Amino acid sequence: MKPWIKRTIFALGVIIVAAVVAAGWYLSNTLPVGTGHVAKTLCSNVFISKRNPETVFREDIAPVHFLFAMMKFDVNRREKSVTSTSYGFFETKAIFREGCGCTVVKGTTEEELRRQTFMKVPPEPSEERKTDLLWPAGNRVPQAPLPTGVDGDKLNQALEAAFAEPAPDNPRKTRAVIVVYDGKLIAERYAQGFSKEIPLLGWSMSKSATNALVGVLVKKGKLDIHRPAPVPEWQNADNPRRRITLDQLLRMSSGLEFNEAYAPFSDAVSMFYNSYDFAAYAAQKPLEEEPDTKFHYSSGTANIIARIVRRAAEKEYRNYYTFIHQELFNKIGMYSVVCEPDPSGTFVGSSYMFATARDWARFGLLYLQDGVWEGKRLLPEGWVSYTTTPTPEAPLGEYGALFWLNAGSASNPATRSRPSIPEDTYQADGFQGQRVIIIPSRKLVLVRLGNCSYSDAWNDEKFTSEVLAALPKP
Repeated sequence: MKPWIKRTIFALGVIIVAAVVAAGWYLSNTLPVGTGHVAKTLCSNVFISKRNPETVFREDIAPVHFLFAMMKFDVNRREKSVTSTSYGFFETKAIFREGCGCTVVKGTTEEELRRQTFMKVPPEPSEERKTDLLWPAGNRVPQAPLPTGVDGDKLNQALEAAFAEPAPDNPRKTRAVIVVYDGKLIAERYAQGFSKEIPLLGWSMSKSATNALVGVLVKKGKLDIHRPAPVPEWQNADNPRRRITLDQLLRMSSGLEFNEAYAPFSDAVSMFYNSYDFAAYAAQKPLEEEPDTKFHYSSGTANIIARIVRRAAEKEYRNYYTFIHQELFNKIGMYSVVCEPDPSGTFVGSSYMFATARDWARFGLLYLQDGVWEGKRLLPEGWVSYTTTPTPEAPLGEYGALFWLNAGSASNPATRSRPSIPEDTYQADGFQGQRVIIIPSRKLVLVRLGNCSYSDAWNDEKFTSEVLAALPKP
């Protein structure tokens, strides 16, 4: 055999071996993420939302990544758990616990998770649900008439458009829409298989709920957002992160490194599917910028804040979920809320809150009413104004304190991300098109819940403009 042929065969062999090793390395890191996502998503949707597992797998999981579609799962309804496997090599289990939903078993054992008691809260007396009262105090919604000046035909057209599927290859999959005008629920619609009783995941709308919990603690004098954040990993005198304030965390301008991409090897994926303590994972990240010099959206930052909320609440409440429900959600009638924790027991303030569409609307109404509910102030005076003040480092004035804004840059307000809708619009945003949109100048709260496979399938600006066209002019 000629030498050049030997060299060619050897080179090809090296390339093949390298490709096999690289593929094995990639799959060994990707498949455990997949099993984690499948187990967690199925567990939450089956035991919180009471949905059919095969439907959830087909509609919510398979479109996310081609590898996820090939994974197997087993739903154990007796022990309320879901186990996902990939090709027999990797297995992940998620368990459901009453009061806090589902958690992936990671960095601990199932037995240890089931012994946790942070979620033990007293059951709500049924009479407190006030189902006979008008929404938002209760759940009774009059069918007619619409408020003066509201165009019913245009409103109906806006809802029809929200559920339409003009591009079957890029579906919107809208599941719920609610329109609240001047404190009244004036329109509501659900996709087939969904209803006002089904709690749905808000994804990153959970961040905005975390803002409210911080606000409650600020009002109680338990937290000061302008002082250095009480993060145990940062307390050494020579630690440069020690000077980061809670305000900087809320505004995503802490300077902490964090890769928010949802892809193998990213920080977000590693935190959600390979970590025991999500806040600890994020807190150990180094500074990549000086605090207050750059806006950098980070789910890790939101989970650091969630652990701060937990530690502050635990100083007063033995089971800190009692604080979450009794001091915020129950007070505004959000009885459907489920805040899911990481394995360490800290609620995942970045991403894992479930609530019905009507309860998400109640949350938006709390902010529209400046943090006041039935005449009682729940959030501090000025908290909503603080929340909706643009972060100086956000280039288009697009972010406040765990809420997205439509303010435009300070030098040119016309540079708004959604120029056709009012500049005072702000909203809670979540993956796959979850939205609570608040427009004080139009006395409006909009809720949209769905499952867009691609971000361009749903258009907030178009939907909001269509609803505004049905309302009286300001």
